[in-house]
Amino acid sequence: MPLVALVRKWAKRKRVTPAQFALVWMLSRKAWIAPIPGTTNPAHLDDFLGAATVRLTPYEMEEFDKEYARIDLIGHRADPFTESQIDK
Repeated sequence: MPLVALVRKWAKRKRVTPAQFALVWMLSRKAWIAPIPGTTNPAHLDDFLGAATVRLTPYEMEEFDKEYARIDLIGHRADPFTESQIDK
C-alpha cells in the first residue's frame, strides 16, 4: 500500500499521526476545503484537533504532491453518478 506508506513517512517527518497528516494535507490543498470529521471516540477527536496546529510549507506541499503523483491509485473515488458530478 504505497499511499499508506507515503502518509506514514510524512507523518513521522512532521511528528504527527497519519490521521493528522492526512487532515493537514487536505486542509493545505485549498482554502475552501473544510473536512467534517466525525467520531464518537475522544482519542480520535484529539487527533483531529491536533492537526490544526500543523502546517505544510509550499515546498513541502510540492514535495509531497510529487511523491503522491508517482503512486498508481487503483479503483474509483465514488459510484459512477457521484464521479460524474466531481469538479463540475
